[in-house]
Order: sequence, then C-alpha cells, then structure tokens
Amino acid sequence: MSTKKRNDGIILQAGILATAGIIVRIIGLLYNSPMAAILGDEGFGYYSMAYNAYVIVLLVSSYSIPSAISKVIAQKLALKEYKNAHRIFKCALVYVLVVGGIASLFVFFGAGLLVQVEYARLPLMVLAPVIFFSGILGVLRGYFQAHKTMIQTSVSQIVEQILNALFSILMAYFLVKQFSGLPQSEKLSYGAAGGAVGTGVGVLAALLFMFGVYCLNKQTIHKRIEKDRSDKEDSYGEIFKMIITVVTPFILSTFIYNANTFINQTIYQNVMMGERGLADTLVASQMGIAGKAVKVSNIPIALSSAMAAALIPGISGDFAKKDLNGVKKKIAKSMKVTMLVSIPAAVGIGVLAKPIMWVLYPQKESIDLASSLLAVLAISVVFYGMSTISNAVLQSVGKLNSPVINAAIALVVQTLVLMVMIMFCDETYGPYYYIIAMVCYALLVSVLNAFSIKKAIKYRQDLDRTFARPFFSAAIMGGVALGVYHGIYALLPVNIVALAVAIGIAVPIYFVLVIRLGAVNEEELRSMPKGYMLIHLAKKMGILKNKKEKNENK
Repeated sequence: MSTKKRNDGIILQAGILATAGIIVRIIGLLYNSPMAAILGDEGFGYYSMAYNAYVIVLLVSSYSIPSAISKVIAQKLALKEYKNAHRIFKCALVYVLVVGGIASLFVFFGAGLLVQVEYARLPLMVLAPVIFFSGILGVLRGYFQAHKTMIQTSVSQIVEQILNALFSILMAYFLVKQFSGLPQSEKLSYGAAGGAVGTGVGVLAALLFMFGVYCLNKQTIHKRIEKDRSDKEDSYGEIFKMIITVVTPFILSTFIYNANTFINQTIYQNVMMGERGLADTLVASQMGIAGKAVKVSNIPIALSSAMAAALIPGISGDFAKKDLNGVKKKIAKSMKVTMLVSIPAAVGIGVLAKPIMWVLYPQKESIDLASSLLAVLAISVVFYGMSTISNAVLQSVGKLNSPVINAAIALVVQTLVLMVMIMFCDETYGPYYYIIAMVCYALLVSVLNAFSIKKAIKYRQDLDRTFARPFFSAAIMGGVALGVYHGIYALLPVNIVALAVAIGIAVPIYFVLVIRLGAVNEEELRSMPKGYMLIHLAKKMGILKNKKEKNENK
C-alpha cells in the first residue's frame, strides 16, 4: 500500500472515530442538560465531583489500555507476528482483570479519600464497579484499533452513550422523586447516584457489544494465527513484562495529562471550604457550573482524541519499520486536520458562548457565569487538540517518558498558578481561577511536547498553513457569526433560531476562506471523511479549481 493511501486511511479511520466521538459528546451534552435541570447546580456539582474522581482512578487502571494495547499489537501485526499479537491480547485481559478489580475495591471503600464533599461519595461508590468492566472493554477496543479499524470502537461508544444518557436521566429523576422527603442535599446525592447508574449501564452494554464483535471475528482471527509462520514466539513472562513497561508510561502520561481536573477540583474544594470559609453547597454549585463549561468545550476535542487513537497504530508500525518519512507525513496531516476543526470551534464557542449555554443549560441563576467561563475556556480547545496529538506521537515513536515529564512540569506550574489565585485573589472570581488554570495547563503541555517531538525526530510543524491561515479565517468567521446572531435576535428574539442561523452562515464562510487562503488543498480535502463531497461542493461553488483549469491558467 502506498504511503499516501496509508496516510489517507489514518485520517479516514480517525474521521470515523471522531464522528462517533462528536456524536457521543453531543449526546452527553443533551443528557447533561436534563440532568442539570433535575439535580440543579448543587446536585450536578455532586455528580461532577464523583465523576471526576472516578475518571482519575479509571485513568490509572484502564483508560490508557486501548492506546497502549493498540501500540504493542500493531507493532506485532506490522511484522506479521499474529500469534504473538493474540498472546498479548490474552495477557492484557489478565492484566486489566487484576488491576481493574483492585481499583474498583479501592474506589468503593475509599470514596471518602477521593472526594471531600460528603454528598458526592454515594455516586462515586456506585461508579466503583464500572472501573472493572471498563478495563475489559478497553482491551477489546484496543485490539480492534491495532488492526486499524475504528468502526467497532465507534459503534460501541455510541451504544454506550445512548444507554448512559437514557438510564442516567431516568434513574436521576426516579431517585430524586423517591427520596423527595429527605433534606435537599441528601436527596440530590441520591439523584447524582442515579446518574452514575446510567454510566454503568452504558459501559456494560458496550462491553457486550465488543464481546459479540470479537466472537463474530474469532474464526478469522484464528485462521490468521494458524497461517503465522514466524519463528519468534514471545513467552507469557516476556509479554507481561512488555505490557507493564509499555502500559505504565501510557498510564503515567494519561494520568498526569488528565489529573489536572481532579487536582484542581480537590485544591479548590479544600481552600475554598477550609481557608476561605465557603459553604460546601456553594462550592458544589460552583463546580457544577464550571463542569457545564468543560462539557461544552470537550465536544471539538473529540476530533483530536480520535485522531490520536487512529495515529498510534500507524506511526508505531512505520516507526517499527524505520519509515521516518511516513511518520512525519502522518504527523503533519493529523495535526493539520485537527487544527482545521479545533481553531474555528474555539472561536465559535468563544464568541457564541452565551447563546450556546442558553440552549444547553438554561438555568437563569447561573447562565451568565457559565457563559463567561466557557468563553475563557474556549482557547483551550486548540491547546488540548495540539497536546493530545503530540502525546500520541511521542508515545508512538518510543519516547514514552517525554509526555510524562512534560505533563508533570505543566501540572506543577498550573497548580502553583491556581494556588496563588485562589489564596490571594478575590474569592468572588474563584470559578474563573479554576478555568484559567486549565487553559494554562493545556498551553504548557502543547508547547513542551512540540519541543520534545522536534528533538526526537527533527520534525517541525508548518505554522503558516496549519495555524495562521485557519486562525485568520476563523477570526473573520467569528465576527460574522456574532453579528448575524445579534442581528437575527433583534428581529426575532428566539435564541435557538438566531444561533442556528449564525452557525449556518459561519460554517460556509470558514469553508470558503480556508480554501481561498490556501490553508487546505484538494489532496488534503480528499483524505478527510466525506472529502470527495467537500471537493465537489468546493468546485461547484467555484472556490476550488479543476486541474484542467489550473493548467490553462499556467
């Protein structure tokens, strides 16, 4: 297969996973809106605190498994060592059963150590068993990702989130009603636990789906193993050693990279309730409002997460075959596609923060604060996109320690920044300090990772066409979107209509500008999901010339 086709395949697989990721996050936003309405800012705060603590343990136990497993299996598949690839799969299952079991028990019995607010502990205990099943699910997803197919993972994610959304809303509503006679905070704690039940149902459904997929493919998998004529057979001892040596840096990197949310939350709670004397219910409400902004900003980050997942097997395979040129081409195209989406998303979220929040979380008492926090957080979409891709690149080329070190440095700096702000600045603006620390962290990781990649493989990203031109196009798009929104709203004061028209006009404007300014060419468009449709549309609009026309102009 040619390098060009392999590069295009990565973008296509990333596009499949990104589409699923965006669908998943949109569903997440849609169900979080009724969840916030059922629980209020206080109850949503309990749910967010429990979920953030659950995620941090999940990161250590199983969250990194798909990427780590896909990396080591992809290397074996690239060398046609099918027996060893399947042996790694079996050992990875044993690993997650042990680690996931220990992690689940720790969360269940140690909930009080992980969350300081008493009423956030019950939902965290409900989430404890989910960690065990998530590990098994992660191995199955990683196995299929190593084969450079993201369809199974994508479908399982959508199934997971649909059932998560449905059961979270139903159980939260049911338990709030069931315990309506209890004091407010206790009642909301049960409601938050209901939301946690939905998370468990979603994970179990996804696990059953992936197990079904594996069973359907079992015959094909074993046929490939039987045809394997490679002499080398890794012992189980060697495989476990390899899994630990590869998974551990992945875990450390992913843990440190994502630990800032949990660490910031913990510091914020302790200082605001302990040193500044704020009520725990107020702190929970502030965390709930900040959680809304984070949920919205996470939608476009789905693309970079998907791109990273698709990138790891491809780059790992090329690197194993010492194809450095192929590695660099994959990095360039993946970063560019990510920025073509992340930059306009950040600008759009920033300028239309309040209309977006008004649609998703229309709680009047907190709409202004939630909107302002989202506007500040918007720029982090770009930085998280860059850092997610660069993390995957460093892990794929064997620089497993670099993401860990870079994330640790950024974590220390942002923690100091947060501590100074919440200790010595006006406590009224506490939620802003929480969000600013997140932006600071994402910026630092992306910059440090860029230096590490340059040092590791002598690679430098094209700044003009990857960043400058898309940003200029997005800035014009953002100005138009804001003007159109306010214009339509003045004529017809219906928020969702004005927002839909503004977005509907802004997207084509950005599309035209990035092509006319040369930020993206026909070849790059073709490699994107639905690329041929985009090219056809661009030519119909007259903004992209046919090759014949280009030759005639010459």
